[in-house]
Amino acid sequence: MSEDVLTITNVSKRFGNFQALDDVSLTVKSGDIYGLLGENGAGKTTLMRLITGLSFLKQGKIVLLGEQSGHYQQALRRTGAIIENPTAFPELTVNQNLKLCAIQHGISEPNLLADVLDFVGLTAKQSTKASHLSLGQRQRLGLALATLPRPDFLILDEPINGLDPNGIIEFRKLIKQLNEERHTTILISSHILSELYQVSNRFGILHRGRLIKQVTKSELDAANQSGLEITVDQVAVAGQVLDHEVAGDFEILDEHHLIIRHSSLSAAKINQLLVQGGVSVNQIVQREGSLEEYYTSLVAREDQHHV
Repeated sequence: MSEDVLTITNVSKRFGNFQALDDVSLTVKSGDIYGLLGENGAGKTTLMRLITGLSFLKQGKIVLLGEQSGHYQQALRRTGAIIENPTAFPELTVNQNLKLCAIQHGISEPNLLADVLDFVGLTAKQSTKASHLSLGQRQRLGLALATLPRPDFLILDEPINGLDPNGIIEFRKLIKQLNEERHTTILISSHILSELYQVSNRFGILHRGRLIKQVTKSELDAANQSGLEITVDQVAVAGQVLDHEVAGDFEILDEHHLIIRHSSLSAAKINQLLVQGGVSVNQIVQREGSLEEYYTSLVAREDQHHV
């Protein structure tokens, strides 16, 4: 059984009258690349700041690498983080920033700095001041600083924000390498599901401070498959008819819509069965799977429940 690297239980956080987090519970297991998804202001950065002790935890419980928040001894030493913006001294060169980081962490291995520079692709920029780096290069430097101590757990807050397509692809490769070659467990946030999908094996979806869904990649794929979306007047009756007749599986989306996947029956045959069962069918359309549609429909349903 895999070790729980991070366990968050019933965590809430307020800033004045603003509820930034509301009773959030989630678990990151050893070996995960856990994608934390949510719109800007959903609470992703607040949660990461609570995990790392940058913000004070008043309500709930956080256990990081076996140690409870507020009583960390070794947990933060084993954790690397880039939260909000990569932290580097702008007037120091890339190499000087890494040397300073090595001193702070008591790292003395002679080849480690060169290895990290090579890993993040900044060897050619090691004599360049941090202030003269491009956005993508600054993100690479932030990753180098966060991974220099060889952490067991890495927290990345929107690391692909502002990167061009090539920079995004290269950053993805680095994240996968860290996970697969160095066995680093990673918590990574974004507001773009399609980007997290490329690297993550598990997902948590935050919306207005609430965790509204935890899902594995395989579960996300299953929920996101294409199928026949049917609009009816009585979704409960339609469900009863389909339960007896359809060779496949279906899901009721709301009070007028359902989707049928993996059916061997044609749309015409399904329409006939529903009509014979006393259901008025308004529309049948072939729907292609869309990650963005999955996310937006999930958020829309959550908003309806809290109106």
